Amino acid sequence: MQVTVTRKGSKFIPDTSRVIARFLYTSDERSKDIIRNVLAMSDSEVNTALSQVLRGYSKRHRNISQLFETHFNKLDNLFKELKIKQNKINQSRKALLGSYFTLEYSIEAAAFFNPSIVEDPDQSELGTDEKRVIFSFRATGEGHISSIVFRSGILDKNSNLTVEPVGTMLAEAERIKRHTYNKRSFIKKLDEMSDFNNKISPIFVLENLGDSFTYGELKRAVEETRKTHDLTANKRLIINQMMWLAKSHYELEFSLDSAISERVIFPTSETERNGIEDARFVKFTEENGEITYYATYTAYDGITILPKLLETKNYYHFKSIPLHGEIAQNKGMALFPRKIKGNYTMLCRIDGVNNYIAYSDDINTWREAKLIQKPKFPWDLVQVGNCGSPIETEDGWLVITHGVGPMREYVLGASLYELDNPEKEIGRLKTPLLSPNAEEREGYVPNVVYSCGSIIHNGNLIIPYGMSDCASTYASINLKELLNELKNSK
Repeated sequence: MQVTVTRKGSKFIPDTSRVIARFLYTSDERSKDIIRNVLAMSDSEVNTALSQVLRGYSKRHRNISQLFETHFNKLDNLFKELKIKQNKINQSRKALLGSYFTLEYSIEAAAFFNPSIVEDPDQSELGTDEKRVIFSFRATGEGHISSIVFRSGILDKNSNLTVEPVGTMLAEAERIKRHTYNKRSFIKKLDEMSDFNNKISPIFVLENLGDSFTYGELKRAVEETRKTHDLTANKRLIINQMMWLAKSHYELEFSLDSAISERVIFPTSETERNGIEDARFVKFTEENGEITYYATYTAYDGITILPKLLETKNYYHFKSIPLHGEIAQNKGMALFPRKIKGNYTMLCRIDGVNNYIAYSDDINTWREAKLIQKPKFPWDLVQVGNCGSPIETEDGWLVITHGVGPMREYVLGASLYELDNPEKEIGRLKTPLLSPNAEEREGYVPNVVYSCGSIIHNGNLIIPYGMSDCASTYASINLKELLNELKNSK
């Protein structure tokens, strides 16, 4: 194969010092004991203990005292049960109480992998042939819980990367806003959920709600239904599924004074409590020229996976919603960077083995898919899948793929499809584009290279990739050589 692949020296390695401060809760009785003990402390003891906490942690977190108060306010129900008025507690004691319900979580202590790359919305103050880029990663910490984190850097004319300084004050979103739901689409998604196997209509909860409703309205309707209905096991299942689904819609807003490397999209809803996996970011150009950044990802609650879509314009404000439809049931969905013949277009793998393509006039609903690629070569006979969104070139849609072969080795391949008819394959590499080398094959999951999205820069294909589910790096590939090889591969 006459394709030049240049592995670059940049490495993205897990850093155990990168921590976020999260709410910690054990049980009602233990929590009540903590509250009683702190309230029994003298003012002097409170001030001394709080000073020690602030001295140890204020330089590790932005606005740590404000975070303590936020966590204190989450104990509202316990104070009501204890018949203690929170407004009678002074600020120092509130902050100290909040610190007992806070823990540090090292978001990337276990792994830092499965990256994607897009152009930064800000391309100002750059030199000739430079490009500012944003990497996203799947960061994994204690309990194998995955979140989405970012790095920013500048590619020079030779595709060498200068990573911008990494911020030390990590933070989750400052504000989480729940969604307004359309009743019809909400009911349809309930019907599609894999473990929803009975025919009882959820309308017994929704009948008094309008055609659209908020999370708060749904929660009140559920509480009222529990009071007024004699609920069967199936009806309790429906209610649980409704709340599970409703919590999967949300919006996040990060502080304007945070660096992009400090923003952490940590599991927010019940659907994500075991992780946010393999976000495939893409710069999407609307038909009117407007730019939106989308990312398909997989939410995992420990039992069920739920394909979801992130949307942002600026990487400060994010909207997350589930993907609907019969084919939105598996991992590895990747959105094309523009509409094709008036439709949104998506790569997907609905059977876990083959590559498919789907079209929709609604970016959130995907109902039918067409098979476009099967395993073919010894190195991909187990399964094939995409490694991110297709890339538009003059010669066609370039799709970086992954193939799984003997010994469960993951390698990267490439295919080329017609621009106007992306169901038609122009060519496909007969040998892997990139295989794990001696260094890359050792890790949490050995013998794996994997990517979630690439871009073109100065005539080169830039592929960031994870090394055996442990750390990440990137490679530069001569685009012209790759396209020629693909066009001549049949």
